[in-house]
Amino acid sequence: MSTQPFKLFAFDVSAPAHLTAGSWRDAADQGFRYTDLSYWTDTAKMLEEARFDGIFFADNVGYHDVYGGTPDAAFRDAAQFPINDPTLLVSAMASHTRHLGFGVTASLTYEQPYSLARRFSTLDHLTGGRVGWNIVTSYSDAAARNFGLAQQIPHDQRYDLADEYMEVVYKLWEGSWQDDAVVRDAANATYLDPARIHSIRHKGEYFDVPGIHLCEPSPQRTPMLFQAGTSSRGMKFAAANAEAVFVNTMTPEMTRRSVDKIRTAVAEAGRDPRSVKVLALLTVIVAPTDAEAQAKYEEHVRNVSYDGALARFAGWTGIDLSGVDPDMPLEYVDVEASRSMVEMFTKADPDRKWTTRQVAEFIGIGGSGAVIVGSPQTVTAEMRKWHEDADLDGFNLSYATKPGGWQDFIELALPVLREEGLARTEYDQQAATLRESFYGVGRRHTLDAHPASKIRAAAPGTGADFPVG
Repeated sequence: MSTQPFKLFAFDVSAPAHLTAGSWRDAADQGFRYTDLSYWTDTAKMLEEARFDGIFFADNVGYHDVYGGTPDAAFRDAAQFPINDPTLLVSAMASHTRHLGFGVTASLTYEQPYSLARRFSTLDHLTGGRVGWNIVTSYSDAAARNFGLAQQIPHDQRYDLADEYMEVVYKLWEGSWQDDAVVRDAANATYLDPARIHSIRHKGEYFDVPGIHLCEPSPQRTPMLFQAGTSSRGMKFAAANAEAVFVNTMTPEMTRRSVDKIRTAVAEAGRDPRSVKVLALLTVIVAPTDAEAQAKYEEHVRNVSYDGALARFAGWTGIDLSGVDPDMPLEYVDVEASRSMVEMFTKADPDRKWTTRQVAEFIGIGGSGAVIVGSPQTVTAEMRKWHEDADLDGFNLSYATKPGGWQDFIELALPVLREEGLARTEYDQQAATLRESFYGVGRRHTLDAHPASKIRAAAPGTGADFPVG
């Protein structure tokens, strides 16, 4: 059980609204400013002043068009749409901060590893090593169609592709350039030493990448790696590659079962199970008293769109509940979209049968994660319970309105959390990179048992045999 302050990330998307259905209807909500760069730089400064570990950006390269067979309900509720590319925000936000980290979601299903590796190396340079990649394989048929496929690649095959994808980017990040390749030798008219830059010569089932990474080594080389897949195949992938895993569950007890499975899978993959940090999705609604917090929660509930909530659920899972009796119990079904989401509502709690109405009500505020409502003392006690009972390393904080949900948390709950030793009071000034903020000063690169480290250890210039193919 961890006794350290937990990691704390704000969870958002470059869109008017994210997980809370109808958040934009609140008069104080600023989600409509998602195209205003000053909104994002001000948010970054607010989070750094509060000593958050970072901001974690979700992303989706499709749109929710499953509910009722059209995207109309999603469009009416701005359900993660319209949506901009979050990677383009990071450099500006980093320029206004010194310590804040940036977890950025990017799908590997619809982008070649050669170009993605370049983009994340660039971000790692421009942030001074404060960027992480949330690895996703995508779940949307809308995305697949617009990237030229008849439908999305089957679930497990997406992870087979992902296994090879990671091998390619690790070779680019860790094996293509030696640390001392940039010599800047004016006397000999040599900026780069060609003998210290190497082709990766990858030829596999899904990718042929013969050449050289386009970027010189960045502070972390491989960005900090996040992953959110908790299906059996997704967990196997996470156990091999992730440094932090993001989970969505309803109770500390259910979360503990997921955390234990993750740590077991990591150990089976030959890695230290404590080396993979686990963060849970959480929405906090806090006010000076429990009664005031409950009143605030009920006000948010009145803004929730039933159709907007189910449009999100349909997009995440591929299951259209538009014609289903709202009070009919759901049963588990095998889908090609987000299996972990379906399992959460139909398998994870054997003592509960969920109806369509209950699903909409649950995900209406904060999406598929838990919601804590109460005074600062109540919130602190509940977050302590989650942190300790579920063996969590931290939280991704969603919101009912933005940035007001975070502002209330920072103003009211965070001081009490600090008094209890659950939240940090200052940054470690020596921990320059995002990975160092997780593992300690000097840990800029992946840990020894990680597959990226194994490629780094066998790279040209080390005297070992670099893996080919």
